[in-house]
Amino acid sequence: MYEYLTGKITDIKPDHIVVDVNGVGYLVYAANPYYFQEGETDKVYIHQTISDSAHSLYGFASSEEKQLFEKLLNVSGIGSKSALAIVANEDHQGIVNAINQENVTFLVKFPGIGKKTAQQIILDLKGKLGEFAGMTAEPVSMPKTASPELQDALDALTALGYKGKDVAKVKPELEKLGSVTTDQYLSEGLKFLMK
Repeated sequence: MYEYLTGKITDIKPDHIVVDVNGVGYLVYAANPYYFQEGETDKVYIHQTISDSAHSLYGFASSEEKQLFEKLLNVSGIGSKSALAIVANEDHQGIVNAINQENVTFLVKFPGIGKKTAQQIILDLKGKLGEFAGMTAEPVSMPKTASPELQDALDALTALGYKGKDVAKVKPELEKLGSVTTDQYLSEGLKFLMK
């Protein structure tokens, strides 16, 4: 099992990053790949899953995010894609509050989470996420350019499992933000989708 990889981020796509560690490129699925900067050396906390058909790595900016992902994976009915979509939301306090207050309506807004799964999340995790309260990802300053960042953010939302029509609805709201980083577009897009 891997705890983390430290290496150069050589590629960023809407659903993954590539981390070069001593000449070996690891494809790492990430909740918010645009948190990382291409060309920079960074530490990526890793969760590895092994199935009959694949060995997959999931990466996080902090060990707390990784632990939250792993707790979500232990819930019956939650797969890696759904857990990534939940962790991608920077409002981790809101997630903890929703679970502790049995707010099914908040949880079903995540892609792949229906009422039954939301109830299972509450049943399995209520009162067990205190260590994640107040956890937020630190923003990374990225070079600001025009529209490619917005398109990358929209692609990342789709890769997280949000429906195309829902992503299309938030696009005009994101365009109002002007020229910001992909990370900021993605963060705001997740907030709009959770409303």
